[in-house]
Amino acid sequence: MRIALHTRLRADRIAEYEAAHRRVPEELGDAIRSAGVTSWTIWRSGTDLFHVLECEDYGRMLAELEKLPVNVTWQDRMAELLETVHDYSAEASRAGLPVVWEL
Repeated sequence: MRIALHTRLRADRIAEYEAAHRRVPEELGDAIRSAGVTSWTIWRSGTDLFHVLECEDYGRMLAELEKLPVNVTWQDRMAELLETVHDYSAEASRAGLPVVWEL
């Protein structure tokens, strides 16, 4: 399953966000992969972030990561840097951005 998400950075925190992503904890990366994610890419345009992730089951991934201490710490840190957090809805029909067109 492929999910697209949108987040928005605080304008004064761009450098911190990018620095954090150069040092994503290995334990978090391992946990994300163990939760069924096969790829996750983030693009930035100004303060807008666009994520595309591929995973076996988005709802399961969210449930597995939700209370994991390394993820809780990471999410708390990201909340300090983000103005708008993406929709974490686990319901597949509402997960992330709606598809408008696909080739």
